[in-house]
Amino acid sequence: MLLAVIAGCEIGFWVLLVAGMVTRYLLKWPKAGLVLLAGVPLVDVVMLVAGVIDLRRGGEPSFAHSLAAIFIGVSVAFGHQTIKWADRWAAHWLAGAARPAKRPKGGPDRARRERQGWFRHLLAYAIGCGLMLALGLLSGKGYDALLGPAWTWTIVLVIDAFVSFSYSFPGREKQSV
Repeated sequence: MLLAVIAGCEIGFWVLLVAGMVTRYLLKWPKAGLVLLAGVPLVDVVMLVAGVIDLRRGGEPSFAHSLAAIFIGVSVAFGHQTIKWADRWAAHWLAGAARPAKRPKGGPDRARRERQGWFRHLLAYAIGCGLMLALGLLSGKGYDALLGPAWTWTIVLVIDAFVSFSYSFPGREKQSV
């Protein structure tokens, strides 16, 4: 049941995001679009409440609870940035605004962007793992099952750190002939 709620929340996130952009730029109702976009974080609240209710009703801590914690962590860390990205592109596609600037391909701007992305990833990791621990404690049945995905996520985070920070070192950019 919790997996269905998580899937519904993920779909709800994108539906609210697209509906907010369409309402804002295509229908030209910016306030209504803002209200829809303000509903995007409520999706995380629904997911968290569903996980807590499931555990309080005696559900076993499982991968589904970990997945909810991961989605919430990623949403908190990257949600605002995702909404800003979508807003820039929606303004371009639907309202004729200037095309958003391309991401820097190299140099200090690229290095800064990569580091910022990793720090967001670290924030998502901290929130997600913190929620896994909290849900485990709340369940009273331990958090071993909940922390299973955290080990894989730790490896991904470390690899991401190496890749992201490698842009900060000289010689990372391709040499042009």
